[in-house]
Amino acid sequence: MGKIICLVTEDFADFEITLAFHKIKNIGQRDVLSAGYTYEAVMSESGLYYKPNLTVSEALQLDDIEALIIPGGPIQDQRPELTDLIVKLNSGKLLLAAICNGPQYLGRAGVLHSHAFTTSCSVEAIHKLGVEDPFPRVNYRDERVVRDGNIITAKGRAFVDFSFEVFDYLNIYEGRYEEQEQLFKDIMNK
Repeated sequence: MGKIICLVTEDFADFEITLAFHKIKNIGQRDVLSAGYTYEAVMSESGLYYKPNLTVSEALQLDDIEALIIPGGPIQDQRPELTDLIVKLNSGKLLLAAICNGPQYLGRAGVLHSHAFTTSCSVEAIHKLGVEDPFPRVNYRDERVVRDGNIITAKGRAFVDFSFEVFDYLNIYEGRYEEQEQLFKDIMNK
């Protein structure tokens, strides 16, 4: 089992990934690390500060990454080292999971050109921002969560569904599927 990396950038939507990382670490017994462009702490949308464990450039040098999970946040520039990390992981068919506006990074890295995806970022929002659309809209699906090969994407409001799709992909509840099903029912009050 490899490391699970979470990209942390200024104003990222931490609420979208807390369930996923809680269970990945505690049930799946995976090493979880946060990666930023620098070691400087970033403030999330909720106002909490997160200090990266490593830089994206350092993550690029690791050979034991199992997945990269990218939370949502504002549309912003992408540094070359993040594109390189995404391309490297995708070429190894490792999990790339992004939620809300997080798929923007996968789009800029070119991996969504061959995968179906979803995002919370509409064409209208891109036009209002006056930036280039990072998404190949021909592959867009208006669904809560889309899993296509090693790529999982979700709309921001679907963070529970997103978490459970990641659990399935990583076999977090292997041999404990009734426990996973009960957790989903409890969270969704079903």
